[in-house]
Amino acid sequence: MKALTHLDVAKRHLPMIGRLMVRKRYGDFWEEETRTLPWPFGGLRRKYKAFADEYIRPRALGVDQDVSALDKEWLFTEYARRGWASELLPWPIGGMKVAALRSYGLHAALKMEELCAACGGIALMLGAHDLGMAPLLMSGDLKVLWDWTIPIYKRLNKGERAVWAFAITEPGAGSDVEETEGALKARVVTRAKRAEGGYVLNGRKVFISDGGIADYVTVFACLGDEGVESWTCFVVESGMKGFTKGRREKKMGQKAGDATELIFEDVFVPDRNRVGPERSGWALNRNVLNFSRPVVGAIALGIARGAFEHCLEFCQNTRQGPRRLVEYQEVQLALAEMMIRLMAGRSLIWHAGRFMPPLPLTSAAAKVFCSDTAVTVCASAMDIMGDHAYMHGNYVEKALRDARLTQIYEGTNQINRLGIIEDMWEHELREV
Repeated sequence: MKALTHLDVAKRHLPMIGRLMVRKRYGDFWEEETRTLPWPFGGLRRKYKAFADEYIRPRALGVDQDVSALDKEWLFTEYARRGWASELLPWPIGGMKVAALRSYGLHAALKMEELCAACGGIALMLGAHDLGMAPLLMSGDLKVLWDWTIPIYKRLNKGERAVWAFAITEPGAGSDVEETEGALKARVVTRAKRAEGGYVLNGRKVFISDGGIADYVTVFACLGDEGVESWTCFVVESGMKGFTKGRREKKMGQKAGDATELIFEDVFVPDRNRVGPERSGWALNRNVLNFSRPVVGAIALGIARGAFEHCLEFCQNTRQGPRRLVEYQEVQLALAEMMIRLMAGRSLIWHAGRFMPPLPLTSAAAKVFCSDTAVTVCASAMDIMGDHAYMHGNYVEKALRDARLTQIYEGTNQINRLGIIEDMWEHELREV
């Protein structure tokens, strides 16, 4: 029988209403948080965690050392047949529960945190597909919805392969094209010229997540000799003549999620493959990034949470002298600081998820704070675990490498900070 605590004893002296106000813990903090989520988000969070524990966590360290050890097609099929590769739209078209429409951002963030707590790289491989399909939905083009999204989602819900990627980054224009001032000066080389019945694309995209395995890519290109103000989005299909996939980058972290160069040499793209009107690409790109940045924050948060959980387990099971590590006050203070940072990051992500459509300021803030927090938390875990965390084959060492990338993609944190100021400029920072 569990021994009574001082609080249990003292609570007996309170009146009934006072006793009811003493908070009782129903489980670990993850479970406490999950119980606060509105329906159906709590159940979804539990399902995502169960999938991560069964399919991702056992493969995480092995794939980090040998990417070829992961059967990506099999894993993506397992993921897709649950309806999770089609969650940008609700049933009966997609896999999203209708009640989850209240917050796209929270829905995606919950999923990516749970998957990334198991492995940031595998989760990126699965989650980048949603980013690739996001322009189709956010264009607001009903013809695109009918021609592309609905048929693709039907295939995905059957467990068939249909992987998408999102391509904006170029050799001379990375985060530049994710912020207004930088975009005006960006050197964009991927261009589309009008041709009979469609367009001809030439150029290159680099560091494209899932580029190496994608069947379809949403590609942003300038029209003719115009600048980024002419950006237009196109669907390029694998197998189109002139479309090839170049080198697969050897990354420091998130290795299971490939970053591949895409090359376009006189690729003919028919009119039906254009996403939205001509010159709508800049607004479309910003809409997609405002949606995806809190999700990147959730990726970082999940990676950091995984490092914290491994560190906590290590502290419980490792003895230093006569006591377990967790019994030393210095370690307790460090663990508490890590926990505070994780809670703060999650609160910001869930707050950003309340805005529909997403608010650029909160989206960028969630991405910046959580990715910076992830690096800090992973480094703190390594400080506590010392040599045990520094060696290859340890989750914390892997997590630190994985977390560093979240400060770079979806716009570097410096670019995102400028994006916060840009969003404030018209209102809080206007001339008076």
